[in-house]
Amino acid sequence: MTTSEISVGRISRLFEAVGRAVIGALDAIGVGISLFGESLFWIAMGRRRSQAVHLAPIAGEMMTVGIGAIPIVSVLSFTIGLMLAIQGIAALETFGAQQQVSFGVALSVTREFAPLITGIVVAGRSGSALAARIATMTISNELDALRVMGIHPVRFLVVPPLVAMLVMVPALALLADFVALTGAGLYITAEIGITPATYLEQLMASLHVQDVLRGLSKALLFGGIVALVGVVNGAQVKDGAEGVGRVTTSSVVQAIALIILTDMIFAYATTR
Repeated sequence: MTTSEISVGRISRLFEAVGRAVIGALDAIGVGISLFGESLFWIAMGRRRSQAVHLAPIAGEMMTVGIGAIPIVSVLSFTIGLMLAIQGIAALETFGAQQQVSFGVALSVTREFAPLITGIVVAGRSGSALAARIATMTISNELDALRVMGIHPVRFLVVPPLVAMLVMVPALALLADFVALTGAGLYITAEIGITPATYLEQLMASLHVQDVLRGLSKALLFGGIVALVGVVNGAQVKDGAEGVGRVTTSSVVQAIALIILTDMIFAYATTR
């Protein structure tokens, strides 16, 4: 076999691998969209089919996804707020405009950092747990058992975490807004010598309702992404216990990558 034939074979295998990866990604996206549609169907029509979506499992998921994540989201948000204040003052000192740091911090937190850090935390904390739970149930044939008992797996397993994340991720992002702006305010008032009242006035002057709503709408998208990615990965598990570890890791990586990609697209679309 000649060198040119070897090169052609390697290129062919490369294109084949890329093609398989693209097809796999498109298939996963299709499954996620289908699951979302089925979830909406069961929310709207479940009671008519004698399989109503109950509030108790949704409340339980909200406790896990939202209340349980408050400490880590608060700590990270406070740190992010401090970091933005430190970097903002250092950068604006070059132009003698450090008094305007509050404006930049307010927009950065509400539009970008609060929803982004919240989505990433939920992906690592709750998205991985959801993927592992679905994967374990898939391996142990519990999904088939649910079908035998007449319980639809989507209504029972997908709807509660999906609804919980759609509600609690924006709520956590709103909490992150307050905590991050508080952390930034503590440093700014101490560093540049303005009063807390002046800092609050600057925040009110720089922020508008649409700025906060833009961040919350991102968080809503991130919550849906985390839930669907976790379910799709968990349902595609193979190779037993080792496969559970792989899909758990894959779920976190994919969710964070999609969150960052979605954030970039959202930022581009809303600033044009």
